[in-house]
Amino acid sequence: MILIVGMSKEELQILGKIIREKREARHLTQVELAEKASVDRNYIGMVERGERNPSYLSLQKIAKGLGLTVNEMITP
Repeated sequence: MILIVGMSKEELQILGKIIREKREARHLTQVELAEKASVDRNYIGMVERGERNPSYLSLQKIAKGLGLTVNEMITP
């Protein structure tokens, strides 16, 4: 499992904001995205608030749940 290391709290918050915006643009709730991404709904909330530093695997799952690649997902 690859981790995205060295991300500051501010960078994690920016990542979370981008993910939230992409989710909301697709009219998905956190629960719906969690189901599509096969992750816990609480995990989505923690990532969106910048409280968790997601692994690359988790980012792939979230991106897939949004119908995007990781690169597309993390681009504002």
